[in-house]
Amino acid sequence: MICGIDEAGRGPIIGPLVIAAACIEERNLKKLESLGVKDSKLLTPKKREELFKKLKSVLKEYKIIKILPSEIDNAVESKTDNLNWLEARKAVQLINDLNPTRAIIDCPSNNKQAYATYLQKLLKTKTILKVEHKADLNYPIVGAASILAKVTRDKEIEAIKKRLGDIGSGYPSDQITQKFLRENWQKHQKIFRHSWEPYKRYSRRLTQKTLMEACSKN
Repeated sequence: MICGIDEAGRGPIIGPLVIAAACIEERNLKKLESLGVKDSKLLTPKKREELFKKLKSVLKEYKIIKILPSEIDNAVESKTDNLNWLEARKAVQLINDLNPTRAIIDCPSNNKQAYATYLQKLLKTKTILKVEHKADLNYPIVGAASILAKVTRDKEIEAIKKRLGDIGSGYPSDQITQKFLRENWQKHQKIFRHSWEPYKRYSRRLTQKTLMEACSKN
């Protein structure tokens, strides 16, 4: 059994980071190609949705993990942890749970060797690991994982929009997201990544304002 692992939502300031593992028997790999499975970024939202449904019947197994903003913040603001290591731990959790023969992981770190070494230390199975940049482009099974992750992430964002209104894409460069952050950074704190610089700017301003008010009273 071959497993591909990829993520969606690493950069946004709103919503979870989603990591998915897609597993298939090697003899069925061509089925992914015939379906047109590829990196989710190269597909339209409609096509991703179609493939998401089809993949469920083609894959031997799959598993998806959602990492909430608070957990991301804990890793980013830690002196001993970071987002890459957090993602690596979740990837290994998926591998340990599914126990594939081989696993191909899309590497988020510039240092592939260090990332692979970290994964290997946490591994509890005999799975052979392959860590590569742009694996979602080069391996259909990793492309399948990217589709699972992206569609799941998009559904999470749509659920937030239904509750709170238009939040844009969730990326800091999105003007709609910027407006929503400016107006709601205190009101809906749980959906935001507090360790991202745009959120920290508002937090610092509030702290400075509080300090100035305290000084003026004294």
